[in-house]
Amino acid sequence: MPKSLSKSSTFLAAGLVLLVSACGSIGVPAETIKSRLHDFRVTTIAKGLDHPWSIAFLPDGGLLITERVGRLRLYQDGRLMPDPIAGVPRVVDSGQGGLFDVILHPHFTDNRFLYLSYAARGMGGVHTKVTRFRFDEAAHDLTEPKQIFDAMPKARGGRHFGGRMAFDRAGYLFISVGERGDMERAQRLTDHSGSIIRLKDDGGVPPDNPFVAHRNAKRKIYSYGHRNPQGMAVHPRTGAVWTHEHGAQGGDEINIIRKGRNYGWPVITHGIDYDGSPIGIGKSVPGMEQPLYFWVPSIAPSGMTFYTGGKFPKWCNSLFVGALRGQLLVRLELSGDRVVREERLLKDRLGRIRDVRTGPDGYLFITTDDDDGSLVRLEPIKN
Repeated sequence: MPKSLSKSSTFLAAGLVLLVSACGSIGVPAETIKSRLHDFRVTTIAKGLDHPWSIAFLPDGGLLITERVGRLRLYQDGRLMPDPIAGVPRVVDSGQGGLFDVILHPHFTDNRFLYLSYAARGMGGVHTKVTRFRFDEAAHDLTEPKQIFDAMPKARGGRHFGGRMAFDRAGYLFISVGERGDMERAQRLTDHSGSIIRLKDDGGVPPDNPFVAHRNAKRKIYSYGHRNPQGMAVHPRTGAVWTHEHGAQGGDEINIIRKGRNYGWPVITHGIDYDGSPIGIGKSVPGMEQPLYFWVPSIAPSGMTFYTGGKFPKWCNSLFVGALRGQLLVRLELSGDRVVREERLLKDRLGRIRDVRTGPDGYLFITTDDDDGSLVRLEPIKN
């Protein structure tokens, strides 16, 4: 087992230099939004981003932002740096492909490692890949690339890459992989597609992964039967990995990822196909997991965060989910592992929301999926 991360990863929750002094408005008027528990304003802090996909918070108060076209940007000292960070690998920016997630190693302050997920070309086509780098902040450069994961087999087409990542409390890296638009692949243990991957931080296979001893199975698979998971977060109390994934016409799901479980796609789903025809054999079957929560019709979820900050105290025990098709931010109130209420925020105000993260300063940060995309911050209105 990896070394416990409980102490060294505390900067991710509270020990970072606060962003509040560095993140200023760029002159876009802030709008006051009324909600059930907190009134807040939306402050745009960066614009001109090309389909920003993910953000990560640096311990010095800066932010890293991925652009789907294949650029990694730095927001620092209240402004977006004009030049992208060097050393980003070549990505396949086609269809839904491109540069996806960026996350820091839990011991980033010591080793300066960060991870990028992206669509990469290989023998037979394109699929999801993850590479680890060492970040040289002074030179604005990524160095020492090390391949961590390369999904196989490759495929043609530009759909359903997944691409979200998270480290759990034990130091294992979880990666979501879409089924590349070929639904039957999600049920094949000989195929990384449609799965959640679990790895050591150097790309090695944990010996207790569920299919290590299965002949011909991909040993890095932790769960399977997924369609296209584009949200992933670790529960702050239980340490469980939660994901959400796109359904077809309805059937977007939130799931708690459990070792070796089959999450059903495409055998069971709460949605239907885009032409109105049924998919699979129904909504449930013994031996396959039911979602914790689902949406019909679809909202096209992307990005997910548990709110743990102090700026919005009434939002504690809430899970936030961005929505692309729905063009909104969903707040889900939780009681344990149950969703007890849904609140829809920012409907049609920002456009397609790609990512949502809780900042170390307690604010919520959002990226919008557009060729002139924005990084915005939600700030409470004090009554």
